[in-house]
Amino acid sequence: MAGARTRTYLSDGSCVGWYGDGDVVIDAELVDRPVPSALAARYGHERFWERWTAMECAAKLADVPVGRWLLRHGLDGRVESVLVHHRRLSTSRGSMVLAWAVPGGRRGRSETWSSRTKGSGDG
Repeated sequence: MAGARTRTYLSDGSCVGWYGDGDVVIDAELVDRPVPSALAARYGHERFWERWTAMECAAKLADVPVGRWLLRHGLDGRVESVLVHHRRLSTSRGSMVLAWAVPGGRRGRSETWSSRTKGSGDG
């Protein structure tokens, strides 16, 4: 993970790193795990993890904590103004959705990225 331009952590403590070009924010979630009941009651189950990772990327670009973002904009609010890319990946830990966005809404080049997952205890 030392060479990653940026990284994010999954719910199981493993890390996903971005090794592509440019300024990028990322978020990833394991999609096989259940949506927390309080969040599901408020925001629904439909495409929850894709919507969550898009919101996380928007909050990171705005440099706003997720809790504050949710209070101000909700899960889907203002995310449409940010160009977020998604990719579903199969990993040894299960299915994962990876979202990435670039500052200023510029199109990221998805073919220039690679991701590696490493367990939190793997150094």
